[in-house]
Amino acid sequence: MKDNFKTFYFTTIIFLCLVIFICSIQGLFAQELPPVSKYSTEIYGADNQNWSITQTQDKDIFFANSKGLLKFDGEKWDLYSSPNKTILRSVFAENNRVYSGAYMEFGYWEKKANNQYEYSSLSEDLELIEDEQFWKIDKIDQYIVFQSLDAIYLYDSTSNTFDVISSEQGISKMMIIDNLLYYHKINEGIFKLVNGEEVPVNTTDFFKNSLVVNMYKLQNELYVQTQFNGIINLETNDNYLPKNFLETWPNLSVYNSIQVDNGDIYLGTISHGLMKLSEGEIQFHLNQQNTLSNNTVLSLFEDTEQNIWLGLDNGINSVNVASNIKIFNDGNGDLGTVYASINHKDTIYLGTNQGLFFQDKESGTFKFIEGTKGQVWSLFEFENSLFCGHNLGTFVINNNQAKLLNKKMQGTWLFKAIDENTIVSGNYNGLHLYKKVNEEWLYQNKIKGFNISTKYFEFLDQNSILVNHEYKGIYKLQLNDSLTEVLSFEKDVSVPKGLFSSIITYQDKVLYAYKKGIYAYNTTKEKFQKDSTLSSIYENNEYTSGRLVKTSDGKVWAFSKSDIAILSPSSLKDKYILDNIPINHDSRHQISGYENVSLVGPNTYLLGSSNGYLKLKLNSFERPKPEVFFTDIFSKSKDNENIESVDEEPRTFKKSKNYLDFHFTTYNYNSIFKNEYQYKLENYNNWSNWSTNSNISFKNLPYGDYTFKVRSRIGKDNVSETISYAFTIQKPAYLTNEMIGFYALILLIIILIVHFVYKQYYKQQKKKLQEKANQELELKELEAQRKIMRINNDKLKQDIENKNRELAISTMSLIKKNEFLAAIKTDLKQVNVKDQKLEKVLKTINKNLNNSDDWSFFEEAFNNADKDFLKKIKSKHPSLTPNDLRLCAYLRLNLTSKEIAPLFNISTRSVEVKRYRLRKKMDLPREASLTNYILEI
Repeated sequence: MKDNFKTFYFTTIIFLCLVIFICSIQGLFAQELPPVSKYSTEIYGADNQNWSITQTQDKDIFFANSKGLLKFDGEKWDLYSSPNKTILRSVFAENNRVYSGAYMEFGYWEKKANNQYEYSSLSEDLELIEDEQFWKIDKIDQYIVFQSLDAIYLYDSTSNTFDVISSEQGISKMMIIDNLLYYHKINEGIFKLVNGEEVPVNTTDFFKNSLVVNMYKLQNELYVQTQFNGIINLETNDNYLPKNFLETWPNLSVYNSIQVDNGDIYLGTISHGLMKLSEGEIQFHLNQQNTLSNNTVLSLFEDTEQNIWLGLDNGINSVNVASNIKIFNDGNGDLGTVYASINHKDTIYLGTNQGLFFQDKESGTFKFIEGTKGQVWSLFEFENSLFCGHNLGTFVINNNQAKLLNKKMQGTWLFKAIDENTIVSGNYNGLHLYKKVNEEWLYQNKIKGFNISTKYFEFLDQNSILVNHEYKGIYKLQLNDSLTEVLSFEKDVSVPKGLFSSIITYQDKVLYAYKKGIYAYNTTKEKFQKDSTLSSIYENNEYTSGRLVKTSDGKVWAFSKSDIAILSPSSLKDKYILDNIPINHDSRHQISGYENVSLVGPNTYLLGSSNGYLKLKLNSFERPKPEVFFTDIFSKSKDNENIESVDEEPRTFKKSKNYLDFHFTTYNYNSIFKNEYQYKLENYNNWSNWSTNSNISFKNLPYGDYTFKVRSRIGKDNVSETISYAFTIQKPAYLTNEMIGFYALILLIIILIVHFVYKQYYKQQKKKLQEKANQELELKELEAQRKIMRINNDKLKQDIENKNRELAISTMSLIKKNEFLAAIKTDLKQVNVKDQKLEKVLKTINKNLNNSDDWSFFEEAFNNADKDFLKKIKSKHPSLTPNDLRLCAYLRLNLTSKEIAPLFNISTRSVEVKRYRLRKKMDLPREASLTNYILEI
């Protein structure tokens, strides 16, 4: 029987998982649902099916996935393989220990010092029933309870012992209510465990034959959730659900359910998605058509932030049921992108790119208004009349009927009222005028003289208008009194044109918003001036759109990358309150430049989006409080070897492991609010730009002390406290204190050696210097002696020169004397008179010509001038006679034969003969010069 039940159980699950149910649009089209986060298999990196969900004390979410234990911290997914490579069917967290059940295996996972989870088996020593799988885990007192389809195992966590409750027919489900363990036995009914004893609770045929999903305590009575038959009172068998519920949902199959703290019940179905029940009524229904990733819900769990997690047959979803923001998703695309909305006479109208729609009060669905097919740009309520700015022109809406005021007029952007009977519209081709005649609005005329598309315009007075064109700039128009013609217009040059820019009147000021900030028009100076406070909305690259929207309660809404800024009127004149809602650009799903907001109820605002709208209750809005946590800190080497996960205590890392990875999160599971992080590493870099990256790596850090700091924000000004992690990168081995001491010792030794060497060196240098000084002194003395010698030599040279001069003078005197005497002699010989006195004179002349005293005088002078010459030549040529030496002396003086002849008192010819004889005696060859030879001696 038990095997038959198992076959039936699994067959039913497989069959129901394959059922495809298409929900009817009627009644669902207008559901305003809580935000939903979607995680596909590509995102979390595991198998499609997720059978169970739990959360640890650290706020990590764990899933029993078909591939193993799946962990999510709001930023990062981690997968741990199933201990025996089978499908993980159940998980349950107790503090930070995670219990899990699989095929023929159950145990627990614990976080180790490296922040990784390790598995320990509890069932390895137990004798399990063949083919057991553990589908549910719960806790009662000190017991952790594991339930399979065959038995319940109660693990005493204090004594590490087991008690077992078994059933031959099988156990379909166990539940814990008021600290009592209830369980359903197939074909036997519902039982509970009291003081270790099994006590029947309801064994009627209905419960014997029903598939029990869960049990609830409602209004102090116990109710049983069945798979197909609703929610049945355990004692009275009354159904908690309305009578028409099962008729409305005849094929509804509830696979699992949970009851949250406030008593609400969530039903996870096969092929019908998720339903929320409150006091027996359906509050909302989520399915694949309107928001879910898949219609088969295999598991449900409520986390500490009241988010409902759905483990789907294909993927994971998280429903932010506590959010005061509701979302309407146009799953079929029938509604389109919402460009305008308004609450007119208690009816909500939506202007979209598909046309104009209104919400039916009875069914809550949105219905199309005939004749408005096409793009709607704006909705304007004035004097109980509703105007629709449309691509076709201007419509007036009455009783949900649309009337086009002028079929030939081009598209209408927006409207401004001048008085109770006059409205001006901005159109594709300029400005147009409407009048109220006999309680009926009629088109009057185009205001001539200005044909530029007028998307945004504001009145300065009844005849002056400012027009903003994002591609052309701002124009100032002057109209005539009858508003039929533009008398003049000029371009305003005080501000430039800007993409997605707009103008709006706020507190009697015209505001112009574009990328560089928000400017107010000064009517006195007739130019725009920057408002530094409002311009802060677009600082730090926050600009996405300059669209400013005024709602009927006087608030002005501005849109940036991280926030929605709201200007609210203050009780003080010309003052305002600036507040921010941290819903970023991506979460809003709005088209830049066409953002729109309207007040649709008390403090309730509708924000149009690209596939529906968001509805926000401003008075109950609570700004999220971001708080950042470290999840993992890794240190590793350059080649990614020896990766080490460390705790948050200050650490010292080796120089070889100076690559650090930091992972952090805010545990934010809300799909509307997006986290951004900013970090810095002190002593290394400054604060980074804000980004969505939840991890950062630092490579090849130099040695030293560091403090890593990180903070998070949700919205521009909603910043968390900063958390930090201090660590030290060790110095390399060659820079450790021991090595530095060793280096100091070596340096000291080197210094001593160098000192000794230098001492010796300087001693040697001193010695050398002394020697050098002595040498220099000797050299100076020698130099002095040389100077003396030089002086003496100079004196000697001077004397020689003097002698030479004397010799030259003497020689020349002798030559001149002899020549003179020879001339006189010659003259006297020519006298024919013989006279003794003449003869005596001739003898005297001859005696003077051959005077040996002249030679002696010459010889003395010559020896003084050329000492040792005569000795040298005599020693070389001993055969030379005194006359020969005398000739040599004259030749030494480089005298010619003609000059020598008078000195010998002979003819020049005789001198030549003497020279010839001298050559012979000296054995000079013919080619040798006698004079040169004598000069070279």
